[in-house]
Amino acid sequence: MSTSIKFKLSFMMFLEFFIWGAWFVTLGTFLIFNLKASQFEIANVFSTQSLGAIIAPFIIGMIADRYFNAERILGILHLIGAVLMFQMYNSTDITNFYPYVLSYMVLYMPTLSLVNSVSFRQLTNPEKQFSAIRVWGTIGWIVAGLSISYLFKWDSPEGAADGALKNTFLMAGGASLVLGLFSFILPKTPPVKIDKEEKPSFSSIIGLDAVKLLKDKNFLIFFISSILICIPLAFYYSNANPFLTEIGLANPTGKMAIGQMSEAVFLLLLPLFFTRFGFKKTILVGMLAWVVRYLLFAYGNAGDLSYMLILGIALHGICYDFFFVSGQIYTDTKAGVKYKSAAQGLITLATYGVGQLIGFWVAGFVGEKYQAIKDVDVAAFWQQTWIVPAGIAFVVMVIFVVLFKDEKVETKAV
Repeated sequence: MSTSIKFKLSFMMFLEFFIWGAWFVTLGTFLIFNLKASQFEIANVFSTQSLGAIIAPFIIGMIADRYFNAERILGILHLIGAVLMFQMYNSTDITNFYPYVLSYMVLYMPTLSLVNSVSFRQLTNPEKQFSAIRVWGTIGWIVAGLSISYLFKWDSPEGAADGALKNTFLMAGGASLVLGLFSFILPKTPPVKIDKEEKPSFSSIIGLDAVKLLKDKNFLIFFISSILICIPLAFYYSNANPFLTEIGLANPTGKMAIGQMSEAVFLLLLPLFFTRFGFKKTILVGMLAWVVRYLLFAYGNAGDLSYMLILGIALHGICYDFFFVSGQIYTDTKAGVKYKSAAQGLITLATYGVGQLIGFWVAGFVGEKYQAIKDVDVAAFWQQTWIVPAGIAFVVMVIFVVLFKDEKVETKAV
């Protein structure tokens, strides 16, 4: 791979995740401070990510994989996304904001697959080369968070109160414009030629061809656990930044970037842990990390116990890598050659689609239930809120440890 292509792919990944990290992390705080949204309205907005994840396979399977170059679709989607970001920046109420964020998520979620498609088509040895490209996406997310907190200070108590968080959409929109234009000079990635008589079925596009894997009891338990663990995951996405901001932790968005740093570190440690302890113990550590993280959030504070909050953020690497990445490896080994893509599509639809959609609404219901406490005592409100996902994660862990039988899993895909 030439230096020029490596730079283009790395810069593409950097911008792709810079855009997401530039506005999504602080979205909950923006909705509370700028648009005065209710807990159910916040849940409704965050649910657009899940709706985008559900719709994305159709855009990729029906259009991108068959008719147009991936880099061109990527460019067009990000150019439209830049316009939608500008509209979100100008929105003054939730009614006006929602159609734009929904439209944006429907267009953005497919780009996560498109950047991977563009990358993999240029790599001669993906197992060794892709991580060096993908890590720039993590760096992009980190840079976005650090910029918001330490460069622009938009998430400071003063900045949030003054409505400065709307500038995150302007920053994301600018990056989306750059990536949209830059995409047209990316390496050409035409559709893979297939038999003209072959048409993608509805079931193959959303991964239903892999449903037969659910006949395996172990895989069924894993599948159900994956959906359920996404409920506490949704609490983190929608509530973490508002929580840290409202209790007064300085530079909350920048500190949340510690989670992405942790993710990069534990991704490197995962193969060692996997080899030594096996799949079941690895995934159980991931589940336990969710329980511990939310208890740390529930009982920490922005003063003398702020280290508990930082530790909870730093656990993101274990929470995500040890469960979701391990799960992708497990799914790959169980699926076999014929159903590898379908099985991964099914898991993605179940987790980012169904699981998080349920999770965002549960988070909204819990927030609304405890709203009266928030009006009196913000700290008590957040303590009650975080205990709920801790309890859910604990129940999922118990279900998994009791019903899932340990089995040997090959780790060459890590």
